[in-house]
This record gives sequence, C-alpha cells and structure tokens, in this order.
Amino acid sequence: MHASIGGDRVRLRLSNEYGDKPLVIGRAHVALRDTGSAVVGSSDRAVTFGGRAGITIRPGAIVVSDPVSIALPALGDLAVSLFLVDSPRLRTIHALGLQTTYISRTGDFSATQVLPTDTTLAAFLFLSSVEVTNNGASGVIVTIGNSITDGLGSTRNMNRRWPNILAQRLLSSGEPAKGIANSGISGNRVLSFGTGPSALARFDRDVLMVPGVTHVIVLEGINDIGRSIADSIGADDIIYGLRQLAERAHDRGLMMFGATLTPAGPRQNFTPQLEAVRQAVNAFIRTGGVFDGVIDFDAVTRDPADATRFLLVYDSGDHLHPSDAGYKAMGDAIDLTLFRRQRPR
Repeated sequence: MHASIGGDRVRLRLSNEYGDKPLVIGRAHVALRDTGSAVVGSSDRAVTFGGRAGITIRPGAIVVSDPVSIALPALGDLAVSLFLVDSPRLRTIHALGLQTTYISRTGDFSATQVLPTDTTLAAFLFLSSVEVTNNGASGVIVTIGNSITDGLGSTRNMNRRWPNILAQRLLSSGEPAKGIANSGISGNRVLSFGTGPSALARFDRDVLMVPGVTHVIVLEGINDIGRSIADSIGADDIIYGLRQLAERAHDRGLMMFGATLTPAGPRQNFTPQLEAVRQAVNAFIRTGGVFDGVIDFDAVTRDPADATRFLLVYDSGDHLHPSDAGYKAMGDAIDLTLFRRQRPR
C-alpha cells in the first residue's frame, strides 16, 4: 500500500463483506517495503486484533486491527502480510489494485523478510484500507470514482493515478498536510451495481466513515452513461445521483468538489447521443451550484480540436482512460487552495 503523508501508527481494515464463509487469519504483519516481495527486516511489526495474533472474520463483516507503531514515510510503501488459515472464495477483492500482490501457497511466511512467491496478482485481497495516524495532518481528502480514479491505464507499481499526483503536489506545496484516501473502483457507477455497489450504495462506507475526512472529490458518471440506453436512464437521473452524494457530504460538514467527466470518444459504442449526456452532466457539475468547487478534468484533457476525445498524449489508447501523462495533467490541474476551504458550522 502506497502512503500519502505517512505517519507513526497504522491499523488495518480487513473485510469479508462478500465472503460465503468465515475468513480465518492466523497472523498478520506490516513492514516497510524494500523491493519486490522483500521488506525492510528491522521495520517488521506483528499486527494484533484485540491483543490476539489472529482473527476470524464472519461473512459480511469487517474488522480493524489494533494500532501498530511504525514510522511510515510520506509516499512510502507499506507491505501488509496475511497468513490465511482458511478463506472463503475470493469475492472480497479490489480487482484493479495496480500494485503487485505476492502469494505463497504453503506455510506462514508473514514475518519473512523475502516472501517465497508462487504467484502474483495486481489486486488487493481482503485488505480494505490502511489507516494512518499523523498528528500533524489537517484532514483527509477522499476521492471517489470509477476506473479513472482507480488508475486504469497508468503504469503498474508506479503510483501515477491522479490522486497520487495530488498527494505529491500537496506534500511539496506548503499547504496544510492532508492525507489522500483513494476510493475509486473500476467499473463503478453512480446509480446502479457495476463492479461492486454503486456510489450511492457505498458512499457511507467508503467516504463518510473514513477517519478524518474533511474534503471529497467525486468523479463518477461515465459508466452510467455507457449503460444509459440499456438501463433507461438519462442525464437527469445521473445528476440526481450526484446531487444526493453532495447533500450527504454536506450533512456531515464536508467540502464536496465535483470533477467533470473526461472525454470518452471516439468509440463505436459511445454514440453522439451518449456524448450529449456527458456534456449535460458536465454542464451541471460546472454550473449547477451543488458543489463547493469544480475541478474541470474535461477541459484539461480534451483535444482542443475535438472536445469528444482526449488530446492524443493523454490517451492510454482505449479512448476512455488517461495515460500516465493524462493522469499527471489531471493531478496538476487541481487548485490546491480548494482544500483550505471549510464548510460553515
């Protein structure tokens, strides 16, 4: 897991929300990552759960570990090692992790400095989040979205998603320190189940319950548009969903920023009718007055000669997801003074 501002204590949030039988974790460790599947041995710490080395997580449940003291540097990598005694079928997973997960099929290697690796995945298994304590922080920015927030199209293990770029800029800016929590899920939609629950369904869990959250950026809707004909929804339905998210954030006293939807053409299945819906949703985000500020990712990444498509250098090649350069342009375009703002109490 890649840190933003770092800190001096961490705790793990582990999930069996979609499992069909108990998830039995015999042991867990955290350490600073070295290279590959190796960790810095002197940094290794055992993780406990109510003082115990292991925990059984029932189907549908989550657990948080006891806090662990570890000096996690800003932009550092934390290795999380789990010894699974018994596990459900792999249903509780963040499929587009874009970080390598190393798996050994036999034995407890959770405290081993170099994991003997049988296979690798680019996904997070059962690990919902790592919560970091930093007493100098002034809050947490949560970014909620789909694959474009999750980072699809960026280089694996290089942390080039736009929230990563935002974290780097905040650290070097002199602005008050804020952590970044990336709640992007590839395939996510505002209104209906896509890859995982909709933004409306998961907003409490993935945004409002994040410890220390003060600001939210939402970049959602392009997957709803792609399914709009099949699902019989229009721009007004997506706009209503975005309004709901903003209202729920405001109820908790959070600053809510709307990000415009980036170009999605030319693609055979993204018709002019769907482009018109995208333009309508973006017009609402820019001028609807619902959000506390607007981040215009569309204006930053589109081709000046054709507003329906990315500027070529910003296109990963599928005409939907940005390249590394596109994600950097998005992260660089965010006005950092937005995060000085607080909602009146």
